This record gives sequence, C-alpha cells and structure tokens, in this order.
Amino acid sequence: MERKSQVQISKDLLLALFQYHLAGNEKYLPEIKETLMEKLDSMVKHQLYTTFKTAPTEEEREKARQEYLDKCGMHEDFRW
Repeated sequence: MERKSQVQISKDLLLALFQYHLAGNEKYLPEIKETLMEKLDSMVKHQLYTTFKTAPTEEEREKARQEYLDKCGMHEDFRW
C-alpha cells in the first residue's frame, strides 16, 4: 500500500478555511486563494528539487534543475 504524504498548513489558513466554509464568511476567500497558491508553488518547487537530486539519468536531473530554477525565478545569467 502506498503511503500518502501529508501537507501542513498554517493556523491562520485553517481558521480562514473554517470561517469561509463553516461560517459562510466570503471575505476570507482572497486570503485563502493566495495562501493556497503559495503552498502549491512551494510543493511544486520541492518536488522539482527532489527530482533534481534523485533522478536516475543526468538528462532528467538537468531538466528538473532547469525547471526548479525557472520556478524560483533565478535569472539565466546566474546559473551554472
């Protein structure tokens, strides 16, 4: 059986989710969207970095490294 990974969120996000879903308070929606997008970006960067470090071939490692640097906003002039 495959182990499912877990993701942690901040207490503020959890409370905003409660306010939005349980109390119907829509003023929290922009904060929720922004925070979840930041979390998603962080997870994607983490996955790309992990792939860069563990990929079986040099080609796959380099592709993941370039994607990771693109995602982080590293200018091409500063890359090796």
